[in-house]
Amino acid sequence: MNYITDILYWISTGLLVPVIVLLILLFCRALLLIGTFFGQYVAVRKTEALLKGQFDALNSENLASLADRLPKSDKSLVVRYIRQMMQHRDSEAHLQKLLSDFDLAAAADLSTSKTLAKMGPMLGLMGTLIPMGPALVGLSTGDVASMAYNMQVAFATTVVGLFSAAIGFITGQVKTRWYRHDSVNLQFLADLLVDER
Repeated sequence: MNYITDILYWISTGLLVPVIVLLILLFCRALLLIGTFFGQYVAVRKTEALLKGQFDALNSENLASLADRLPKSDKSLVVRYIRQMMQHRDSEAHLQKLLSDFDLAAAADLSTSKTLAKMGPMLGLMGTLIPMGPALVGLSTGDVASMAYNMQVAFATTVVGLFSAAIGFITGQVKTRWYRHDSVNLQFLADLLVDER
């Protein structure tokens, strides 16, 4: 029995370095996500204001010129799909495929946020529990320095994991709201195009 528990202990302590490395990578990815998120936020606000005016005034008379009224410099995902839908407005099958493709593209953009939100707490908890074993051993043998070091590692990994998860959760929530709004607009456009035919 002692042999089996020793094996488990070696495995768990051997996982500490990979867990710390993964947490550092998650932390760096979270910082990159913050930067790209703010850039995307500015672009989305501008595009939302533009599309709100266009879609509020959209009717059968000005529907055909919708793509021409959109700025050529706007490279956002929803504007790109609006242009493609206007090109394939005669085919309902193409319109439905484009709507599905938009949902897949949105899910791909959300995958980083979801990964951070789920993996951050998992790795943080692993990074917390693994050093607790050596910390308790240090406490039982009176090695306060070893115990303090292991507790420092445990708390640091928890904080980094929770920070990464918080960034992933917040950006994921906001982006999900953006993409739902865009999906509603695209579905409305598809319905108008089908009605026009």
